[in-house]
Amino acid sequence: MNVEDAIRALVDAGVEFVIVGGWSAVLNGGMQCTGDLDICYARNPGNSSRLARVLAPVHPRLRDLPAGPPLVLDETTLQNSSFIRLNTDLGEIGLITEIAGLGTFEEMAPGSVATEAFGRLIRTLDLKSLIKAKRAAGRKRDLLELSELESLLEAEEP
Repeated sequence: MNVEDAIRALVDAGVEFVIVGGWSAVLNGGMQCTGDLDICYARNPGNSSRLARVLAPVHPRLRDLPAGPPLVLDETTLQNSSFIRLNTDLGEIGLITEIAGLGTFEEMAPGSVATEAFGRLIRTLDLKSLIKAKRAAGRKRDLLELSELESLLEAEEP
């Protein structure tokens, strides 16, 4: 996964997004390796259009599906979708519009923090929000990460 190039392209294009999932854990000090980049994006026309323009040159394809007709990843598709799993030339990218336990981009963005990474100022979930989201998702791999994230939170709090 070339997460650095993916994040730089998103930020440079002015896409409104928050990093969630495994990379959010890493940015908060977690040690879990992750193979994909999951972002929660604002589902408005301008942002959806910018996101589509960023992804077009990296040849997005639906993940885990056999080759078929080309994917039409445009403003309309992004506005009408809630979760799209992609393979791209930069690696696997998950596009999400609502996070379990946190809500839509607009609802969960206040629970994000700005941090510098890969030469850009980016937003990621804070530890409390990340823990809440992983608990709400309830997937085995998310639940296994909770002890590490809770330890990081304890170390962070005075």
